[in-house]
Amino acid sequence: MLLYLTSFFRTFAPMQFQSVIGQHHLRGKLLQTVHDGRISHAQLFWGAEGSGNLPLALAYAQYLNCTHRTANDACGVCPSCNKMQKLIHPDLHFAVPVNSAKSLTADKLITDHFLPQWRDAVTANPYLTEAQWYEALDIENKQGRISVHEATRIIEKLNFKPFESEYKILLLWLPERMGHEAANRLLKLVEEPPDKTVMLFVSEDPNHIIKTILSRTMPVRVPPIDTPSLEAALQQREGLTEAEAGKIARLSGGSYSRALTVMRNGRQANEFFGWFALMMRNAYTAKFLDLFEWAEELAKTGREKQKNFLLYAQRLIRESFMLNRSAADVVYLMGEEEEFAQKFSPFVNARNVEGIFHALNLAQEHIAQNGNPKIVFTDLFLQIGKLLKRS
Repeated sequence: MLLYLTSFFRTFAPMQFQSVIGQHHLRGKLLQTVHDGRISHAQLFWGAEGSGNLPLALAYAQYLNCTHRTANDACGVCPSCNKMQKLIHPDLHFAVPVNSAKSLTADKLITDHFLPQWRDAVTANPYLTEAQWYEALDIENKQGRISVHEATRIIEKLNFKPFESEYKILLLWLPERMGHEAANRLLKLVEEPPDKTVMLFVSEDPNHIIKTILSRTMPVRVPPIDTPSLEAALQQREGLTEAEAGKIARLSGGSYSRALTVMRNGRQANEFFGWFALMMRNAYTAKFLDLFEWAEELAKTGREKQKNFLLYAQRLIRESFMLNRSAADVVYLMGEEEEFAQKFSPFVNARNVEGIFHALNLAQEHIAQNGNPKIVFTDLFLQIGKLLKRS
C-alpha cells in the first residue's frame, strides 16, 4: 500500500483541498469561514473512519497559513505550504494517541517522541486509520491514549507566539482517547485560547469525548464520501475498472479506508467466508461449545483482522437480507458467498436483522476499544444464536 500511496501523492498534493476525496460542499463551507473571517478557535471535525476528517483538517490548516492562497485552495508552493505538506511547520502542532511496546516513563508517552512515525504515516496516507497508526507504532494489541503530560505540553506550545505564520494550529487527532484529567487540564485553553490560536479536534466518535470539551467546540460534520466521488477516486488512484470501483464503493459505506481494505483483502475473503458460515451454522444449531473454542482461536488474531471480519459479516448479513426481501438486483455476491446467502437469507428478516447488525456493530466497537476479544466474540455468538431463532 505504501508504494501506491507514495506514487499517488506525487500527483496530488497531500495536504490541499484538491486531494480530499469528495466532500465538495463541506470544502466550500470551510473556505467561506476563512473568506468571511469567521474562524472558530476550536473546531471538531467528526466523521466515520475513512470519511476524510483528517485530510480535511490538514487541508484547512494549510489554507489558513498559506501566504498565496487562492479562493479555492492553498497555493501548495509557498514556504508555509512546503512545510505544512511535510508536517514540519513550526506553527503546526500535533497531539495524537500514543503508546509503546517498550517500558517508557509516562512523561515520554507524548506525541513529540513519536513525531517521525506520525509524519511518515500521515504523509504516506492522510486517510490513516487508528489501527494502522498503532501498527506503525508496533502496538497493535495496545490502546493509544492522550495523557495529562500531553495536555501540559500542548498548553506550553500554544502559549508561545506564532513563529512565522499568522496562526498557531493544534491538530488533536482522536480526542476520544483523552482521559478526564487531560481534558480538564485543557479546558481553560479551549475556553480562552491565546490570540491567533486555532484548535482542530479530529474525531471518529464524539460520544466518547469529555462533555466539557465537546460543548466548547464548533462541530464540523464530515459525512461519508458520496459514491460517485469514491468510485472516481478508486478508478483514478487504483486503476480499477468502472465495474470494480462501483462494487467496492458500494461495499465501503463512504469510507476510503474501508474501500482500500475491501480491495486489498481479497485473499482474506475465503477465510472470512469460512468463519462467517461457521459462526451462523453453529449459532443457529446452538453448538456453543464449538463456538467458544473458536472464540479462543479468533482472539489470537490481530485486532485489525478481527474488525475486518466483523465488517465482512455485516456485509453478508445485509446482502442476505436483501435476498430475503426479493431485492436480488441490488445484491453483489458471487460463487460460494451467493450460494450460501441464498440458503441463509430466510433466517435474516425484519424481526432480527436490526438486532444482528447491532450485535456486530457493538462487537466491532468493543474490539476497537481494546476489549477482550474472547469475551467480545463469546457474547456475540450468544446474541446471534438468540436472534437467528426469530426467523
